[in-house]
Amino acid sequence: MIINKIPVGYLKANCYVLEKNDKVIIIDPGDEYQKIKPYLKNKQILKILITHKHQDHIGALNNFNQNLILKKPEEKTYQIGSFTFEVINAKGHTNDSKIFYFKNENTMFTGDFLFKNSIGRTDMPTGNYEDMQKSLKNIKKYKENIKIYPGHGPATTLNEEKENNYFLKNI
Repeated sequence: MIINKIPVGYLKANCYVLEKNDKVIIIDPGDEYQKIKPYLKNKQILKILITHKHQDHIGALNNFNQNLILKKPEEKTYQIGSFTFEVINAKGHTNDSKIFYFKNENTMFTGDFLFKNSIGRTDMPTGNYEDMQKSLKNIKKYKENIKIYPGHGPATTLNEEKENNYFLKNI
């Protein structure tokens, strides 16, 4: 799987275009559709995944066929084309925060739930620190060498976060 990271918008939200055999899944098309569009040339969009509904993560959605959006994903494993991923509820930053875990590729897309050395804010509407703590405890059970692709900033690994992220290591 090819992972293209495209920072978009004034908050530089990470939009990801995942590619296999000229078919793509888009995660968080936050803004600046013109920056995303070149990664879609001659590709078939299979699905659009949203980690949470903050504007910096969904700003370019109107440029896509709305039927492509995975609406209200349940916590289960999905098979879409040759892509297989698990949806993990990760309440805390928002009450609708989701993680998309591609087990075969050993990668997680965490949105604004987990960043390199930090976590998402919990003081905005529908954010909840107690929910965040429960979600952090849940994520600690996954294997350490998983690559983490957050909603902003650089990639990391779950092991790095377990060792260095104050919020994760002290839960």
